[in-house]
Amino acid sequence: MNKFLPAMLASLLAACAGQEAVSPPPAPDAPLAASVPQSPFPAQAAPAPTPAPAPGGTGVLDASKLPAFDGQRQAITEPLRGVTRLDHTVPPDDLWVRIRRGFAMQDIDTKLVKNQMAYYVARPDYLQRVFDRSRLYLYHIVEEVEKRGMPTEIALLPIVESAFNPMAYSRAHASGIWQFIPGTGKRYDLQQNYWYDGRRDIVDSTNAALDYLEKLYKMHGDWQLALASYNWGEGAVGRAIAKNRAAGKPTDYLSLKMPKETQNYLPKLQALKNIIANPQPFGIELDPIPNQPYFAEYTGLRDIDVQLAAKLAEMPVDEFIALNPGFSRPLIRAAVTPRIVLPADKVDVFHDNLAKLEGDQSLVSWKTYYPKKGETLESIAKKHGMTLGQLKEVNGIHSRTKAVPDLLVVPVSTTSGATMSKLPLMYAPPIPVGMRRVFYNVRKGDTQASIAKRFGVLPEDLKRWNPSSKFAAGTRIEIEVRAPAKRKAKVASNKKSQPAPQRRTAAAR
Repeated sequence: MNKFLPAMLASLLAACAGQEAVSPPPAPDAPLAASVPQSPFPAQAAPAPTPAPAPGGTGVLDASKLPAFDGQRQAITEPLRGVTRLDHTVPPDDLWVRIRRGFAMQDIDTKLVKNQMAYYVARPDYLQRVFDRSRLYLYHIVEEVEKRGMPTEIALLPIVESAFNPMAYSRAHASGIWQFIPGTGKRYDLQQNYWYDGRRDIVDSTNAALDYLEKLYKMHGDWQLALASYNWGEGAVGRAIAKNRAAGKPTDYLSLKMPKETQNYLPKLQALKNIIANPQPFGIELDPIPNQPYFAEYTGLRDIDVQLAAKLAEMPVDEFIALNPGFSRPLIRAAVTPRIVLPADKVDVFHDNLAKLEGDQSLVSWKTYYPKKGETLESIAKKHGMTLGQLKEVNGIHSRTKAVPDLLVVPVSTTSGATMSKLPLMYAPPIPVGMRRVFYNVRKGDTQASIAKRFGVLPEDLKRWNPSSKFAAGTRIEIEVRAPAKRKAKVASNKKSQPAPQRRTAAAR
């Protein structure tokens, strides 16, 4: 048996040598088949093996010499599991979705942002009221913002400025959803007169605000600095930038030293952006807003009562004023503004109802009145069947003012004055005055008139503050009086006095 052993060993060695020539071992760094992850795509036929490079070659693969692919081809028509397919060419039905898609401003993540988010999240009822008010105006604002190529965060700015209240009025005399002061309003062609205040008009004030923001962005090349300028004033922001630059410090929004209000201005907007981008985790209900126009403009009016215009549009007068907040009187003067705003589905209704009225029929129950020498507000009100409070209200006169203006609006007849109780508060609000509450114990011999005279208030206000009081001796009543002006702190003689920055200065806002 041993004589055959050498021959057998020789045959085995020859076979092993032949096997090595046919199937070379894998490279040391080649991955194992078991470690390759499964592909989410459908399996395809394996391609033909690639021939090894000829001995002594460069080892570079020549793609032109690869065989043609002849494996199975399969089109994938369904998206991957867990992936939502979006078609951005189709407008969304919900305006909030459209707003989210247009977010483009750089985010900020600071403690102030977190504080503002906590503030809003803790007040869901407040947010709901603001969002409900915004439904009337938001589509128009988003349309105008997108036409100018602005980030859609700008459309949320009226929440910070005014909570979307067109009658909002600040101590700096700023008015409307965009909070324009008189001076800047005039710079941007917003009419302000006895009959009409364009700062409150939704269409006019939005155009003016976006014009101003465009100018600020071109000035700084940065939306955060543009918004800071909108709040604080471009001059103030420019000086803060110059001061940081001179000191070798950064000049971005977060690096500038600003008043507290401006420091919180962008964090408020960022907090709203964060909540609107993903409201569910915060427990906020964001009801869909139709991505379509809410209102349309109607032009070519003649003089008409606000109440009659609302009646012809078949809508409540307070809703009419919410869309036309620029009117300061119960009479719309066509010579001042021949345009009104109506819900899109009410334009035809208004037109048809207006056409039914006789062509020569008067559409007004109010007229202008120029007081005569010696007349008082009390006598004028009595003459036209109004209370003093009603006369002051429709003419935008402060409740404590006794001076008679040169021009008033009064009812055409005493019966017209009787409808005053149906008019909502619509006039330009007076400049706010600081007030404080005091209490007074009625003494023997006191009357409403004597108490009112002592504290410099009107008897009718006294009754309004104490509706259940008979003003008998010993009764404790409540009175609102003007708060004393704060004394200015004395400034050391060796230091220059610098006035505190005032929001919405005429030169800046």
